[in-house]
Amino acid sequence: MSASISKRRSPLQIVVDILSVAREGAKITQIVYKANLNFKRATNYLEVLMKKGLISAVQNPPGSGKLIYRTTEKGRQFLMQFKQLERMLTAEVSVGEGAPLRRRF
Repeated sequence: MSASISKRRSPLQIVVDILSVAREGAKITQIVYKANLNFKRATNYLEVLMKKGLISAVQNPPGSGKLIYRTTEKGRQFLMQFKQLERMLTAEVSVGEGAPLRRRF
């Protein structure tokens, strides 16, 4: 087995990445690169997030067909709650006299 096994992101982590990228508005190309997705997966996630009201899309400039995706207020609340839960589930455990060990659940 290889020592450099990559860890796959969960669908929830992908959603968090997309919402984080789109906080201030982003084109699909920016979302693809910054969230490390291909266009098909990004498009699928964006459709679901728009249906759930977590992200919105507006044409910029109007009538151009170019979309800017922006995290909605509901999406911002989701990100805040996710980060709170992540902090709650990350516990510090001391190991003997050494440095604290961070354990994630």
